[in-house]
Amino acid sequence: MNRVPGDAENAHSSSVESCPSLRDVPSINPAQLMARIESYEGREKKGISDVRRTFCLFVTFDLLFITLLWIIELNVKGGIETTLEKEVLQYDYSSSYFDIFLLAVFRFKVLILAYAMCRLRHWWAIAFTTAVTSAFLLAKVIISQLFSQGAFGYVLPIISFILAWIETWFLDFKVLPQEAEEENRFLIAQDASERAALLHPGVLSDGQFYSPPESVAGRSDEDSEEKQDSEKPVV
Repeated sequence: MNRVPGDAENAHSSSVESCPSLRDVPSINPAQLMARIESYEGREKKGISDVRRTFCLFVTFDLLFITLLWIIELNVKGGIETTLEKEVLQYDYSSSYFDIFLLAVFRFKVLILAYAMCRLRHWWAIAFTTAVTSAFLLAKVIISQLFSQGAFGYVLPIISFILAWIETWFLDFKVLPQEAEEENRFLIAQDASERAALLHPGVLSDGQFYSPPESVAGRSDEDSEEKQDSEKPVV
C-alpha cells in the first residue's frame, strides 16, 4: 500500500531535479552591457556614424575634384575669364563642360541633403542621382563633340561617371549594411540588459539576511509564564 506514495514522491523529486534552475542560466554582467549600450548611445548623439561621415566626405571630394578638372580645362583653352564667358554665358551643349560641373553640384546637394541632413536610410536618393548622371553623360557623349576637343573630352565625362557609381556602391554595400548591423547589436544589448535586470535585480546586502534567534519549541510559553509570575507584586 505504501508503493503509490513512494512512487509519487520519486516522480515529484525527479521532476524537480529535471526543471532548470537559475543557477543553470549563464552569468550576465550588467556592467558590460550598460557600457556597451552607453557606447551606442554616444554614437547616436554624435549625429551621424563614422561610415556615413566618410560617405559625405567622398561626395564632397567628388564635387571638388570635378571643379578642379573644369578649372584646369578652362586654363588649357586660353584663360579662365575668356573660356568661362564662352562656356557659361554662351553655353553650347555640344562643346561646353559647364553642365558636367553643374551635374556634380546637383549630386552634392541631393546626397548631402538626403544622407547628412535628413539622415536617410534608403537607397532611393543615390539611385536617383546616379541614374540622372548616367543618362545625361551617355547622351552628352553620343550627341556632343567632346571627343574632338582633346583629352578633357574623355577625362571629365568618364571620371564623373565613375565617381557617381563609386558613391552608389559605397552607400549600398558599406553605409547602410553597417548601420543596420550596429542597430541590431544595440537592440540585442538592450534586450540582454533588460533580461539581466530581471534575473539579477541587485546584490543583496548583509542587512537583508536577518533571521531571528532560534527558540526551542515549548519554551516560549514557559518563559512568558515565568515572566508574568516574576512581575506580580508580592503581598
